[in-house]
Amino acid sequence: MVDPADLEAVARQLGREPRGVLAIAYRCPNGEPGVVKTAPKLPDGTPFPTLYYLTHPVLTAAASRLETTGLMREMTERLRHDPELAAAYRRAHESYLAERDAIEPLGTAFSGGGMPDRVKCLHVLIAHSLAKGPGCNPLGDQALAALAPDPAMAGVLEAGKW
Repeated sequence: MVDPADLEAVARQLGREPRGVLAIAYRCPNGEPGVVKTAPKLPDGTPFPTLYYLTHPVLTAAASRLETTGLMREMTERLRHDPELAAAYRRAHESYLAERDAIEPLGTAFSGGGMPDRVKCLHVLIAHSLAKGPGCNPLGDQALAALAPDPAMAGVLEAGKW
């Protein structure tokens, strides 16, 4: 059961009522929710394959800005030429699917963010890294490392973690 105060905080962050929240998967150093873990199907039965969803406005804005820099294209290109990175990214994808399917299988190999072959959404990769911690999603970790030096991240990212 998710604390109603957390659901209220997430609703303020999103500007709408959150749907299908199973847990707060990451909290900022000040205790605010930053990432929610969502059910594979929303309460109305709609499939929702995004297991980890970035909610904190500072993080979502930072991920959006990072997406405009060409980083996703660069990461996708690196996947094509770096077999070790590609293998680690595939493991992140497989872990994501296994965790989601343990809750409720959707019958799809789609995880999110473009995994396992490309980078399509840094929001998903960052949320995955924040929820699972460093070492699970190499490209989510790299995106967080790119954001960490920004002074605006001081209140939302744990210092020295990325």
